[in-house]
Formats: sequence, structure tokens, C-alpha cells
Amino acid sequence: MATGLLLATFIDVAVDGFIIGAGFAAGGETGTILAIGLSVELLFLGLALASDSIRGWKIVAVSGALGLTVLGCAILGSMLLAQASHDTIGTVLAFSAAALLYLVTEELLMEAHEVEEKPFFTLVLFAGFLVFWAIQLFGQG
Repeated sequence: MATGLLLATFIDVAVDGFIIGAGFAAGGETGTILAIGLSVELLFLGLALASDSIRGWKIVAVSGALGLTVLGCAILGSMLLAQASHDTIGTVLAFSAAALLYLVTEELLMEAHEVEEKPFFTLVLFAGFLVFWAIQLFGQG
């Protein structure tokens, strides 16, 4: 088992959990939207991790540990930021947005140009944006 990859995955999952907790501390629908959005990312992260180096019962153990890490860090983030000022919560969420944008621009976009681009991929990308936008609109109504 690749220890470095596993450690990096747990750090990423812990940060994602803290981001979700910050969203719940901000109030409104922010935490729910972040949880839904990051759960999609965590699904693919878990699938990539499991298909890379883990076999058998270890998949169940690592998946459970990843889930508990997300939950624990989300609760920790929510508790730590529950009484924080709006500026502090805004700073944490801004840092989170910058980190996620860095991930997209640095890693995913560079890899996207290695594969032949098809119109269907663009359709799926925009459909994803529309789904999360619709969730946010229905949550406000």
C-alpha cells in the first residue's frame, strides 16, 4: 500500500471536511451545498485510491476511515467556527475556494488537454454547474 498517497488522501479529506464544517458554521444552505459538491469529489477520490493500491477488506477499512475523517473534521470545523466572526468564516471559505480553484486550474485542466475534447464533455461540465445552481435556487425558495 502506498503510504504517501494514503496520507495525502487523508489530509485532503480532512481539509474537505473542515470546509464543509465552515459552510455549516456560515449558516444557510452553504454547508449543504458544499457537502453535496465535495461528496462527488470524494467519491472519485475514493474510487481512484481503491483502484490504485488497495485490495480486499482494506477497501472497506480505508473507506470507513475516510468517511469518519470527513465527518470528524466537519464537526470540528463547525464547532471551531460556530462563534467566529463573519470575517473569519469568510476568510476560511475564501481560502477554500482558492484552494479548489488551484486544484482545478493546476491539475485538472492540464490533464484535460491530454485527452481529445468532445462536445459531450462540455455538456456534462455545464450540466453539473446547472444542477448545483438549481439546488441553490430551490433551497432559497
